[in-house]
Amino acid sequence: MQKALKAAWAYQILTFPNPAVGAVVSDDAGTILGIGAHVRAGSPHAEVIALKEAYVALTHDHAINALEDSQEIHDYLILHHRLLFHPLTLHVTLEPCHHYGKTPPCSHLIQTLGIKRVVIGSYDESTQAKGGGAYLRTYGVEVEYGCEKEACDRLLAPFTCQLHRRPFLFFKVALSANGVATGGTISSLESRTRVHALRDRCDLLVIGGNTVRVDRPILDARLVQGKAPDILIYSHHKTWDHSIPLFSVANRHVSISEELALDAYRMVMIEGAQGMLDAVQQSVQWYLIFRSPHTKEGKALILPQGLELCYCETIGEDTLSWYYKRA
Repeated sequence: MQKALKAAWAYQILTFPNPAVGAVVSDDAGTILGIGAHVRAGSPHAEVIALKEAYVALTHDHAINALEDSQEIHDYLILHHRLLFHPLTLHVTLEPCHHYGKTPPCSHLIQTLGIKRVVIGSYDESTQAKGGGAYLRTYGVEVEYGCEKEACDRLLAPFTCQLHRRPFLFFKVALSANGVATGGTISSLESRTRVHALRDRCDLLVIGGNTVRVDRPILDARLVQGKAPDILIYSHHKTWDHSIPLFSVANRHVSISEELALDAYRMVMIEGAQGMLDAVQQSVQWYLIFRSPHTKEGKALILPQGLELCYCETIGEDTLSWYYKRA
């Protein structure tokens, strides 16, 4: 399950409004045959990617690799599986979906392929897709719930917030090797591209007024040709220089407020330095930190106490880390 979690975390937020999910297929000896992650809404689910990889490992039939559409992969596996999957185990961070949406139900595919054992991290609480585990049990599949449940539930936090009609808030910051968060560009092009991909999934970006005045940012998603989120400038100042580029982005609403009224939004990224961090840390539990290997002149940012590392990866020359702070 740890490998499934790692695969899923690489796409955290990028799959929104769908959950980030990871899956691993293994044999009785524990040999891993396939690892999959859901990459974006509408693309094949993690289980399908992992089963596709396992099929190639078992058969050396690479023709399936030409298929990217979820329905086509389902159909190919069902037509060619020859009961190869029966002795295998599927670990998945979230209960397999049990409905037809943009993709067919994973529960039906797993049952048809005859997989004998499915190990699940989190229950699916959504009214549309829940019930996959119960369905599989009716066909004699050995289904286990609760493997690495706390870690899987944390991974699922953006999706859970959406189900309960709460905004998912996270604070994003880029830090130099000596902890400085100010003074112009800090992170690599690869890191900045990832941030633009994240902005494309957000409906609101909150930023401190001082950062806007000093940096004069545009805060769009141009590096991925994505959608620019609305902007909330957190400030008590009411008069602004509208030549600052963020005000000129098409189809964007910019508001200025000293109140953080966020309930109308689903996915909210907060950017800024020490002042912004201090203002929101009582209400923010998730922190996304990009760390550069280069030092920079300036005062080091003081991060909240008690941050727990959930995931870390190398991105370009930087390090990307997700942290959770218990309430």
